[in-house]
Amino acid sequence: MGGQAFGIDPAMTGRIAADVAEAVALGVRVAIVVGGGNIFRGVALAAKGADRVTGDQMGMLATVMNALALKMAIGDAGMDAVVLSAVAMEEFCETFTQRGLEAHLEAGRVVIFAGGTGNPFFTTDTAAALRASEMRADALFKGTQVDGVYSADPKKDPAATRFETISHGEMLSRGLAVMDEAAVALARNAGLPIIVFSLENKGEFARILKGKGRCTTVTL
Repeated sequence: MGGQAFGIDPAMTGRIAADVAEAVALGVRVAIVVGGGNIFRGVALAAKGADRVTGDQMGMLATVMNALALKMAIGDAGMDAVVLSAVAMEEFCETFTQRGLEAHLEAGRVVIFAGGTGNPFFTTDTAAALRASEMRADALFKGTQVDGVYSADPKKDPAATRFETISHGEMLSRGLAVMDEAAVALARNAGLPIIVFSLENKGEFARILKGKGRCTTVTL
């Protein structure tokens, strides 16, 4: 969404693509899970009495739109990217398979996952933890609007403190809502570290990969 009130901001997708390019230049294999909240939120529709399953399906379609926009931006940045959707829509993108994922990673492509998990009631956070586990990733990076995990919402509570490190278990027991519980539990069971950082800080992704930057590391 970038600086806009709705939809896709090409300046933002271009900025994200530039951040990805910095990481790829370091020799890192990158796969991305995109959300769809800048276009549509199924939960918000369900809260007004609509069918949750249909609302979540509409949200999955929004993630496909974002994935295609990001693919264009990554291509413009000089990298090869592919969109793998959990929901079959062959006219627009490839359908996710484990073998296909491994082939694209071996070919050096940036993989963009769309369609969430393909199931209602699961967030794109859970999709990220699932895909990271499937591809045996070294870490799951959660790009968000804040620079780590805080004891409370720092936008609402000026006394909130940021954690440098925290365990999956403590994050769950404290009810810290940076990611949903299913995603954190899945990452914990897979022994997968979660790195929470601000997507709004240009170049932060690569800085953290170099051992610098500002973030919270969630570990066992």
